[in-house]
Amino acid sequence: MPTFRSRRSPLPVALAALLVPLAACASPDDSGAAGGAQRLRVVMAFPPAQAMSPYGDDAVTLSRLAVIEGLTTLDRNGAPRPALAASWKRDNATTWTFTLRDAVFQDGTVVDADAVVRSLTAAGKASPLPRALSDTSLRATATDADTVRIVTENADPLLPQRLANPSLTILSADAYRSGKVNPAGHATGPFTLTDVRGAVAATLERNTAYWGDKAKSPGVDVTFVADGTARANALRTESVDVAEYVPISQASLLGDGFVHEFPSARTGGLSLNTGRGVFADPAMRAAAREAIDSKALADGVYEGRADTAQGLLGPGVPWAAKERTAPTNRAEAAGRGEVAKTKEIVLATYTNRPELPEVATIVQQQLQKRGFTVKQVVRDYAQLEADALAGKYDAFIQARNTLLDTADPVSYLASDFTCDGSFNISQLCDPRVDAAVAEAASLAGTEERHRAGMTAEAAVLGTDALVPLVHERFVQGYDSGRVDGVALDPMERTLITADTHIG
Repeated sequence: MPTFRSRRSPLPVALAALLVPLAACASPDDSGAAGGAQRLRVVMAFPPAQAMSPYGDDAVTLSRLAVIEGLTTLDRNGAPRPALAASWKRDNATTWTFTLRDAVFQDGTVVDADAVVRSLTAAGKASPLPRALSDTSLRATATDADTVRIVTENADPLLPQRLANPSLTILSADAYRSGKVNPAGHATGPFTLTDVRGAVAATLERNTAYWGDKAKSPGVDVTFVADGTARANALRTESVDVAEYVPISQASLLGDGFVHEFPSARTGGLSLNTGRGVFADPAMRAAAREAIDSKALADGVYEGRADTAQGLLGPGVPWAAKERTAPTNRAEAAGRGEVAKTKEIVLATYTNRPELPEVATIVQQQLQKRGFTVKQVVRDYAQLEADALAGKYDAFIQARNTLLDTADPVSYLASDFTCDGSFNISQLCDPRVDAAVAEAASLAGTEERHRAGMTAEAAVLGTDALVPLVHERFVQGYDSGRVDGVALDPMERTLITADTHIG
């Protein structure tokens, strides 16, 4: 049976030990593998922060490792495609019917309508609420064993895309037995999570009962290493086969055969706390915005592997530029003398993305040049998230994928910038922003939704609750002459797939 062991912090062992291949102590399952295929060794940037609960960022890790699935999935253009649901139809503005495919969970139980209802109901009651549900609520009922009816509070044309979110994964009944949600052995993906060793490592085995194409690799041995240079070194020394998020500083050292750069929907931004402290004053937020030099960050920290900030939505959202409008209702910036009178501000960021501490140092210098007194806090993301969401920092630098939640930026705007948003680090509550986001969310037509979404972007930018820094490009690491089938996904939901294997 799969085991799930949890520790509150990584084991105090040397990094080299973490990167020793785990295959020797795993239970090999080479059934169906041509010629005894090799296990994959993968190093991930973000250690589990919620014991692999699907209701936080750990869900993305599970999705990127091909462990979990929802009713739908998304293609490269963000359009919904069948996953555990073979088909669906919209009955009316608020009601949809989903027909399930024949599938079983990794523990052998059948994927049926009751399981779908159980999982979606649990997600709707989770705290914190999954970001995919921050701007809607839904009620699922079983019509028969293979059919689920889902009713949303308001008209939701994006429901099929929303249900592809990793936090809305479908799990078996045993996943909910212990009071905490445990996906180990209870999901449906091509790989089964069989063991988690705190924030250090995890083991995956091929799911031989998978409803789709079986995994080409017999298993995956995962290590979690927040240090980006260490991840790059592990790839360079062939300690791992795939390294997630290679640091920009290491890209040229690794060379083109190991570095795979592709467009991103991720925007690096400076969230300013509008709820308390110095940046509760719009004039101080405007002064911070004027202090930022995006080009210096793109050229310096990112060595040209990032684009200067144009708004909340960058080149990874290709339609945004032509629909963009100027920010509205911006306050006049406070002068340097006024700024110099303010108290010290705390600027926080995390180490998991290796460029961000360097970004924080340059942003600190730019703010100080404007007159702010700045103290930095730099830690692992898992140690910062709760405090950031609680508004305990004056400013927070993060790299946010604007398409991660539903492949539709309106959901990102709702979760990050509305009064009831579940990921509102800036603590923003502005009636004009809420109204603009609600208007965009109510529209079904693609072009109309895009235009309204950019109107909402202009409203958010007008508050200076977030100052865009750069639009990132992704750099994933693997030897293209040796490893096949790694997914380069601008939405970051996939990395290892059933097709990923040692060539």
